[in-house]
Amino acid sequence: MAVTKILYMKDCGSNYSGRHLKQAIGYITDPGKTEGGRFVSAANCQPGYAYEQMRETKKLFHKTDKRQGYHIIISFAEGEVTAELAFQILGEFVEEYLGKEYEAVYAVHDNTAHIHGHIVFNSVSFLTGRKYRYEKGDWAKQIQPVTNRLCEKYGLSTISVAEDRAVEQRDFSERQDRRYGAYSWSEMIRRDLDACVLQASDFDGFLRLLGSKGYQIKQNKYLAVRPPGMGRYRRCRYFGADYTEERLRERISTEDMAYYREHHENAKILRVHVPYRTRKAKLSGIQRRYFARLYRIGQLKQRPYSQAWKYREEIRKMHILQDQYLFLADHEIHSLGELEQVHRQMSEAKERLQRERSRFYKERRRYQSLWDKADRIKILSHAEAAFQDGDHFFKDEHKEYKKLLDGISAEGYSLSELGRLREYYRQKAAQIKEEYASIARDCRIADRLMEEQSENADNREKRKDRDREQLKR
Repeated sequence: MAVTKILYMKDCGSNYSGRHLKQAIGYITDPGKTEGGRFVSAANCQPGYAYEQMRETKKLFHKTDKRQGYHIIISFAEGEVTAELAFQILGEFVEEYLGKEYEAVYAVHDNTAHIHGHIVFNSVSFLTGRKYRYEKGDWAKQIQPVTNRLCEKYGLSTISVAEDRAVEQRDFSERQDRRYGAYSWSEMIRRDLDACVLQASDFDGFLRLLGSKGYQIKQNKYLAVRPPGMGRYRRCRYFGADYTEERLRERISTEDMAYYREHHENAKILRVHVPYRTRKAKLSGIQRRYFARLYRIGQLKQRPYSQAWKYREEIRKMHILQDQYLFLADHEIHSLGELEQVHRQMSEAKERLQRERSRFYKERRRYQSLWDKADRIKILSHAEAAFQDGDHFFKDEHKEYKKLLDGISAEGYSLSELGRLREYYRQKAAQIKEEYASIARDCRIADRLMEEQSENADNREKRKDRDREQLKR
């Protein structure tokens, strides 16, 4: 039996976008895990230069950003397969699934009880420049079926795609919960289930306690619950072996507060000493008003954890107010006049930086054709080396290599000079990007503060008008 998983490596930023890709290749080809490199191979690239070749492919098709590569893991059942057979299956998987379109490195790790294989492949095709896309459902339709066919071919057991798809869907749902919320639904539900188990005397009482917390309950084939604020039911068995209906009934009859204290006697509260900061900032009137609003919203922490979904909008407002308060304190703004002055200075600085950025990008574009030639020369360097060693099969590549090199020389540059020039512009672009992001953020905060002050002034005028109308009456 072999189970297949697929992960991806994201972009690490303009300074070193392929860091995760390079680290993944280094990890799977570790000699200590692969019998000194015996169980390491590659498709459409050389194992020792795989990352460099993948990077050149990305540059060739101008797709160096976003997802950098993918990592497939094939885990075999303990004792069912040898490292040699696993390596054979891995190679056939690469050939069948990736074909001759993507550069890939694969290796088998036999340093644990469960032999498993790793495949790391480029996100960009070296033939077409097309980016690999993993769509929802591809695991069940394409990836695991390939593994199952290869296992059947060599007499190994297989897994049911339909059964394991439920596990994949559950893991996907959990990732979505963690991605879009500041808390985990599963963690919250487990906590509430545990609390009701400790308090209930029987299963009916357990269900009543859940209902009192706002949970809706389904009792069909499997026990399922839905907490307030959640859009769908979750089967309790998905939270672990201790949360099936049968196990919950057992726990209700055996666990109580005395049981909990007995099995958690080593629990401790950790305290951290934070040095007292003697210097205190003096707050102006406008700063005190914002600080007071922050303090009031900060009382959210006293509300129940399981009700946190109700306060997402207030949490967002708290972050906005915190940014505004820090902005006022950092720029020592004590009055509306000072706020208007800082706002004006910020706007002027942003315009200057925009003009500087436009000039920089225009200047950098002049060298793009030279950098493209240098990239092409680097790709042809292996063919040129082979030609110089007497392999005339690469005669056309040699001519192209020579022509490109002469073209760069005619512009007055060498390859090393172009490399230094590119590095200078890369660092300069990163610096400008960081500066612009910082000033743009401050401008947004200043704009919001100015809008709020204008709205407050309008409200004050409206109140004065109403007071004057009442006095006339």
